[in-house]
Amino acid sequence: MKTAALCLLGLTWAAVSVANPSPAPAKPDLAKGQTVASQVCVACHTVDGSRGLPANPILQGQHADYLFKQLKEFKSGKRANAVMSGMVAALSEEDMRNVAAFYASKQAKPGAAKNKDTVLLGEKIYRGGLADRGVPACASCHSPNGAGIPSQYPRVSGQHSDYTEAQLNAFRTGVRGNNAQMAAIAAKMSEREIKAVADYIAGLR
Repeated sequence: MKTAALCLLGLTWAAVSVANPSPAPAKPDLAKGQTVASQVCVACHTVDGSRGLPANPILQGQHADYLFKQLKEFKSGKRANAVMSGMVAALSEEDMRNVAAFYASKQAKPGAAKNKDTVLLGEKIYRGGLADRGVPACASCHSPNGAGIPSQYPRVSGQHSDYTEAQLNAFRTGVRGNNAQMAAIAAKMSEREIKAVADYIAGLR
């Protein structure tokens, strides 16, 4: 009888759980996201996330889920960056969802590669990888045109080459530790290869 009662209780709890699922996050508010962008993010990323300083990432058109994940990891310390940790410290989860959605709603502007001497090497790595070292093609995750895959891989096309190069080197040296897959890939690449593929990505469209 006790076993039957426990089973019945378990089924009752399961029914209650199905009847009352966890509420989905509220739909992001772009107007509130713009307010956060104009008050907190503007100095480094410009108000609409466009082509500011090359050391800072372009946020226009980046996937909202990816931006939200990065903001959460800056706040938790999983992604180490003293400036960004300070910027997100006062932001709520709702704030982060809103500002991520705001930047994602903007149309990304195209960029351009700068170094004609390495563009072929950059293209080779992006489209074909480095088979002798087990480096996969960047296109296999970030898509042939660099648009990425929402919720999985970020958009990279048109990104500042300085920023992309800095992040690949941070993965390579272990300074950036919030993506084991990228750390393993970058560790197999030389500085020249990283520089070449970062420059190629800047002109990808």
